[in-house]
Amino acid sequence: MSLLPPEFHSALCQLLRALTTPDNAVRTQAEEQLNNEWVQGRPDVLLMGLAEQIQGAEEAGTRSFSAVLFRRISTKTSKDPRTNDSKELFSTLTTEQRFVIREKLVSCLRSETLPEVRNKIGDAVAEVARQYTDNGEQWPELLGVLFQNSQSPEAGLRESAFRIFATTPGLIDRQHEETVLSVFTKGFQDENIGVRIAAMEAFASFFRSIPRKSQPKFFPLIPDILNILPPLKEADESEELSKAFVGLIELAELCPKMFKSLFNTLVKFSISVIAEKELSDQVRQNALELMATFAEYAPNMCKKDPSYVQEMVTQCLSLMTDVGIDDDDASDWNKSEDLDLEESDLNHVAGEQAMDRLANKLGGQVILPATFTWIPRMMSSSAWRDRHAALMAISAISEGCRELMIGELDQVLALVVPALQDPHARVRYAGCNALGQMSTDFAGTMQEKYHSVVLNNIIPVLDSAEPRVQAHAAAALVNFCEEAEKTILEPYLENLLRHLMGLLNSPKRFVQEQALSTIATIADSAEAAFGQYYHALMPLLFKFLKEEHSKEYRLLRAKAMECATLIALAVGKEKMGPDALHLVQLLGNIQQNIVEADDPQSQYLLHCWGRMCRVLGQDFVPYLPGVMPPLLTVAAAKADIHLLDDEEQIDQIEQEEGWELVPLKGKIIGIKTSTLEDKNTAIELITIYAQILEAAFEPYVIETTEKIAIPGLAFFFHDPVRVSSAKLIPQLLNSYKRAHGAQSPGFAEMWNKVAEKIIEVLSAEPTIDTLAEMFQCFYESVEVAGKNSLTQPHMQAFIESVKSTLEDYQSRVKLRLEEKADADDAEDDNLSFEYAVEEDQNLLSDMNKAFHTIFKNQGSTFLAAWQRLLPFYDTFITSDDDTQRQWAICIMDDVLEFCGEDSWAFQEHILQPLANGLRDANAANRQAAAYGIGVAAQKGGIAWSEFVAASIPSLFQVTQHPQARTEEHVFATENAAASIAKILHFNSSKVHSPQEVAANWINTLPITNDEEAAPYAYSFLLHLIEQQNPAVFSNADKVFGYIVQALGAETLQGATAKKVAESAQKLVAATGINAEQILASVSPDNQMTVRSYF
Repeated sequence: MSLLPPEFHSALCQLLRALTTPDNAVRTQAEEQLNNEWVQGRPDVLLMGLAEQIQGAEEAGTRSFSAVLFRRISTKTSKDPRTNDSKELFSTLTTEQRFVIREKLVSCLRSETLPEVRNKIGDAVAEVARQYTDNGEQWPELLGVLFQNSQSPEAGLRESAFRIFATTPGLIDRQHEETVLSVFTKGFQDENIGVRIAAMEAFASFFRSIPRKSQPKFFPLIPDILNILPPLKEADESEELSKAFVGLIELAELCPKMFKSLFNTLVKFSISVIAEKELSDQVRQNALELMATFAEYAPNMCKKDPSYVQEMVTQCLSLMTDVGIDDDDASDWNKSEDLDLEESDLNHVAGEQAMDRLANKLGGQVILPATFTWIPRMMSSSAWRDRHAALMAISAISEGCRELMIGELDQVLALVVPALQDPHARVRYAGCNALGQMSTDFAGTMQEKYHSVVLNNIIPVLDSAEPRVQAHAAAALVNFCEEAEKTILEPYLENLLRHLMGLLNSPKRFVQEQALSTIATIADSAEAAFGQYYHALMPLLFKFLKEEHSKEYRLLRAKAMECATLIALAVGKEKMGPDALHLVQLLGNIQQNIVEADDPQSQYLLHCWGRMCRVLGQDFVPYLPGVMPPLLTVAAAKADIHLLDDEEQIDQIEQEEGWELVPLKGKIIGIKTSTLEDKNTAIELITIYAQILEAAFEPYVIETTEKIAIPGLAFFFHDPVRVSSAKLIPQLLNSYKRAHGAQSPGFAEMWNKVAEKIIEVLSAEPTIDTLAEMFQCFYESVEVAGKNSLTQPHMQAFIESVKSTLEDYQSRVKLRLEEKADADDAEDDNLSFEYAVEEDQNLLSDMNKAFHTIFKNQGSTFLAAWQRLLPFYDTFITSDDDTQRQWAICIMDDVLEFCGEDSWAFQEHILQPLANGLRDANAANRQAAAYGIGVAAQKGGIAWSEFVAASIPSLFQVTQHPQARTEEHVFATENAAASIAKILHFNSSKVHSPQEVAANWINTLPITNDEEAAPYAYSFLLHLIEQQNPAVFSNADKVFGYIVQALGAETLQGATAKKVAESAQKLVAATGINAEQILASVSPDNQMTVRSYF
């Protein structure tokens, strides 16, 4: 029965017809009417009317469209007239209206006979249910209705129940586990395929929503889930089997160990699907994706399975031969100029990507033998597709198998290099691809050891008859050259550039573009050595930049700009002479002629201006008025966000590049990431200008700070924007300070705003690595602002943010330990765990640097706020975690160093931890403890004298560690040596037998690694020489040798080095030792440095 009058339904039906008409003008007018008159004017009547249309309309299309429109309208946000809060439209209706509508929807769900319409009604029911759940309200009868429908004799009702569960898993009452298990079991065993698949999807959604500890209760369902698959394969139901694999992929990501008992069975079945060429490509790729997912989330389970590795590698290689099926001679492939052609859905690409993932997750010990069982045979095959697949496989696995392959590069290159002369163009292309990838994955070794093999074989490929092969050879050279030292490239420059300049005359624009990119990379790596080719190349580039500005040449000119400015950076402004200003003028002309938003030259220009600023330095200042306005516009861009209401909009956005789709409360949000990436680039370039131009950048500082940098710190749509904003702020502060001085009122006002905002975001930043960047922003900004720049409110607010950060950190550590305890070898052998630990270590490190900077600039005035963190300190200093102990010791080092005698007030928190720290198994902690004792001696005053004297035996023990001079332990050793020197020099009143200690101390030298420790140790040594101390004079040759070693290692520099060297000469003169013999023993690399002092 309708609750609305007939004339209303007449008007609504007319509106629905207009909204679905193919006539654009009529439809646009109807959409305006819908929004202005119905959604905003009478939403309650609209939703009720749509529910009644779903219930009573004769035409199936009207019922279906009404259900879609109901769902879309109900999610629109509106002000609740009763509370003035923003709510979704359905939630703003009265309790009675919502009750009536939901009753009608449930009734429609039961009575609708057409599956496609019932599914749309189910989506509407699910949306209403979600809103009830999100608002903490109940829809008590729905769960009963859905359980009842799941047992209905009608398959359509059973399927719709599971579809709703899949969309809104929060409906399922977890307190009745037996009932839930029973319902899913029946669903998995249902005679209807659609119901079985819907049950799988619902279970995956439900399983995602339950706590980790509840998951094992549902493991017994796995056999029934897996039994769904074989009949689908036998019946050739590719589409349904594909959906089933998607459900399994989700479960494998959530809890791979639930498959452990049946894993081998699942592997064999999935492999059989991948191998079955009669099935659709999509289902074969989904089966491959499932297996690759297990490699990522349960690598140990995959390694232990008897068939997984060999079968997966075999099937990946088989898929990789599925290339160029209707193009055996590659004529179509070579004619194509669309190098970015979308191929991600093709079998050979899926195979390559899976091989990459297998290698990265399972490692070379497992993947390399399985792969190289095939590769030599494939390389010698007469079928070009086999050779192509083998080369692409080498490219795919080289990163993950790096540690093993790097020792076998001779053999690998013996397979790859001959492919550069293969009769088939696509094999030569794959050979270039392999060499390019290996140049990146084995960077350093490839360039230093194999430069001759690579360059002498790939340069001739630039002369290939096929433009795509030429371009790819040039692209491979980018990979090689960007990792090469200039000394390696120098002998090849003439040959490289002659060939690349030849490609600039190619009739194919994409070849010219790639040649320019490669020349630019070579210039960047060769630096000044590129100068001799400058006059041959720059006129050519100017010619490109001056040529007609037609649309098809825009990217070519952009590449020419990039190349010219990188060459400018390599050779410098002196070499360029008047060309530098000429190039800037050309860039300005191009910028003035850009009129279209999608012109690629705009993006390239941003970077080109940045390079020219580096080249010209202060001479760039006159060009800022032309450069900055467009840059500021891009940097200030708002996030381009769209709420996507229906599948058609989502499909349309998915087809466009530069968008990210994010699910949020049952809706899909589209974020235009390309805009955000441009914004980030612009902020990075502003940072360069501020850094290089300093005071000259001041005219733009205030606008940039207020409109870009400060808002950017809280730009939560894009992590990189927040990071680049954090890096920009210290440079802006420095520019303003350089222009006006630290004491200027303007600087004080700017600093106060900036400090408050940074401290605010420290407690709001959700991403761990970005939070570390925020701490870095804070301490770099404090460093610019200088002494006593923080007020007590600043410091108290900072400590409050740190307290919140540390509490969150402790919660993460606790959760990680619980998950690790629950894990077994079926799960990831936990790269994600290691990454999370590393992120937190970096966070604590940057937090410590912030404490260091505040104590350095505020001294004891920071203690009142800081001591609120002592409970954390006391917990961390006794932790089993090395990082936590280091965090605590380093803070106390700062208290000792910058608070002087005031530090004694915290001696209860310092004495035992430093004593324990000297015996810590972790070298970094011994180093920190040794340093702390040294600064206590130097800065702490008489109160610390007894403690530091008592620490001397332990400090000697640190220097006598069995591995004292190894890379891991040497900094602890050298800090301990320096600290003994500080005690003897600054605070020796309680030291027993100081002469004996000094004699033993000499044997703790040299200090050849730590540039901070060396000056203290050698200044004390200088003091002993000037005293003509017997400890020195009786070991004169040894002491002179220690001085020479420090000078050679350059841990002593400047005035200190000069004084120590002069003192060493006095020692030689006084003792008559053979200095020349000691100097002659210095390594050839250090001879010139050392002899410059003598």
